[in-house]
Amino acid sequence: MTEPVEEQNAELFDVQRLFDLARRRHMYFLIPLLFGWLIVWGVSWMLPAMYRSNTLILVQQPTMPKNYVLPNINDDLQARLQTMTQQILSRTRLLLIIDKLHLYGGKGASGTDDDKVGAMRKDIDVELVRDNGRSGEISAFRIFYSARDPRVAQQVTSELTDLFIRENQKVIEEESQGTTNFLGDQLDLAGKSLAEQNAKLQQFESAHEGVLPTQQASNMQILSGLQQQLQSEEDSLNAAKQQGIYYQSMLDEYRTLHGSGRNGDPAAEELPALDQQIARLRGQLSDLRSRYTDQYPDVVKAKDELAIAQRNRTDLIAQIRQNAATAKPDDADANEPPDPTQRGPLVQLQGQVKANRAEIANRERAIQQLQARIGEYSGRLNAEPAIEQQLADLTRGYNQSKANYDDLLKRKTESSMATSMEVLQQGERFTILDSATLPTKPAFPNRLKFCGFGLVAGMALGILCVAGFEFFDDRLHDEKQIKAMLPIAVISEVPEIRDAASEMRIKRQAMMGWTMAVVAVCTILIGSVFSFVHG
Repeated sequence: MTEPVEEQNAELFDVQRLFDLARRRHMYFLIPLLFGWLIVWGVSWMLPAMYRSNTLILVQQPTMPKNYVLPNINDDLQARLQTMTQQILSRTRLLLIIDKLHLYGGKGASGTDDDKVGAMRKDIDVELVRDNGRSGEISAFRIFYSARDPRVAQQVTSELTDLFIRENQKVIEEESQGTTNFLGDQLDLAGKSLAEQNAKLQQFESAHEGVLPTQQASNMQILSGLQQQLQSEEDSLNAAKQQGIYYQSMLDEYRTLHGSGRNGDPAAEELPALDQQIARLRGQLSDLRSRYTDQYPDVVKAKDELAIAQRNRTDLIAQIRQNAATAKPDDADANEPPDPTQRGPLVQLQGQVKANRAEIANRERAIQQLQARIGEYSGRLNAEPAIEQQLADLTRGYNQSKANYDDLLKRKTESSMATSMEVLQQGERFTILDSATLPTKPAFPNRLKFCGFGLVAGMALGILCVAGFEFFDDRLHDEKQIKAMLPIAVISEVPEIRDAASEMRIKRQAMMGWTMAVVAVCTILIGSVFSFVHG
C-alpha cells in the first residue's frame, strides 16, 4: 500500500514532468501573468493619488529650572495632547480650515458639513515620538495630513501645526492662570478666616485684659509689690498708732504740767523742743524701717538717737515734777489766766495729735485699697488656668488659619511666577523642528507595491490557468503515463519521427514562448521602474 503512494509523490515532484509541463503550457502561464500584472498596475494608476505632508514639532522643556520656578500645569503631556487634539479636531475649527482652503469641494460641494469634517478627520494623523533615553517621555510629535494636491496637504499641515502651537500656549496659559486664580480665591477665603480668628483672639484678649497667661509674671510681680506695700502700710499704721499713743500721753502730761510751766520753770521750756526732736527721730526711723532692715547702720543709728532723746525727756519730766513739788505757787498767780506764750507747745501738740489721727485714717484707707487690689490680682491669678485653656484653643485655631494662609500665599506666589513664566513663553512650549513638507510622491497608492501585488496576482492567475487546462486535458503527453497504463512490460520503443513541418512548428512555439517571456519580463520591469520614478 505504501509503494504506490511513494511512487505518486515521486511523480508529483518529478522535475522532468515539470519541465515538460512548462514547455507545453508556458503560454497559458505567461499571458495571464502579464495581463494580471497589467490590470493591477493599471488600477494603481487609476486610483486617485493622495499626498501626505508631515511636520515635526519638538516639545521644548522649560528654560527656567524647576528649582527656581515650579510649573503649575499638568505634567502629563500625552493627556494634554489628547485634549488639544479633540479641541483642534472639533467641528467648528475644521470647518474654518475647510472653508478657508476650499477643501473637499468647498462650500458648493454636495456633501454635508459633517461628511467633510469626518473625511478630514480621517486624513489627519498625530504620531507621538518618545525619547528612549528619558524613560520613554514624549520628546516630540508629528502631524500628518493627506490630500490629493501636495500643496493643499502642505497648507493644511501648516494650519494644523499653527493650531497646535497656539492651542498649547493658550491651554498652558489658561491652565496656569486658572491655577493662580483658584489659589487667589482660596487665599482670600483663608485671609477672611484668619481675620475672623484674629478678631476673636483680640476680642478675647481685650475682654480678659490682665488675666492673660502672658501677664502672669507681671501680675505676680505686681501682687508681690502690693503685698510689700501692704506690709509697709501696716507697719506705718502701727508706727502711727504708737506715735498717736505717745502724742496722747504727751498731751496728758502737758496738761498735768501746765501749772509748772506758768511758774517759769526753765526745764518746762525745754520740753517742747525735745518733743519735736523725738517726733522727728520717730518719723525718720519709721521711714528707714520701710526701706531697710533693723540691722542697717542708719536704722541702728536712728534707734540709738531716739533712745537717747527719750531718756533725756524722761529725765526732764522728772526734773519738772520735782520742781513743781517744791515750788509754792501764789494764789494770785493761780487765779491768773494762762499766758498765751505758754500755750504754744500745747496747741502744737494738739495739732500733732490731729495730724496723727488723720495719718492713721489715711493709712487705714490705703490698707483697704491695697487689700482690694491684692484680692483682685489674686483672683486674676486664680482665673488664669481656665483663661489659658480658652486662649490656647483660640490660639490653636488662629495658628492653623495662619499656617494655611501662609502656605496658600506661598503657593499663590509660586503660581503667579509660573503664570508669568508661561506668558513670557519661558515654560514648556512647542517648537517647529521640521516645517510642513511638500510631498513629491503620493503616499497612496504606493505603485511600486502595487507592482509587487500585480506580479503575485499574475503568477497566481497563470498557475490557475495552467492547472485548469491540465485538469481538463485527457491526452497522454509522457511515455511514463503510457507504460503505467499497459498491463505488460514494454520490450521495445519506436522513436518519434518528426518531419520538417513539425520541427518548424516546435521552433515557432519555442520562439513565441521566449518572446512572450521577454515581453512579460520587460513590461513588468519597465512598469516597475516607471512606478518607482513617477509614482
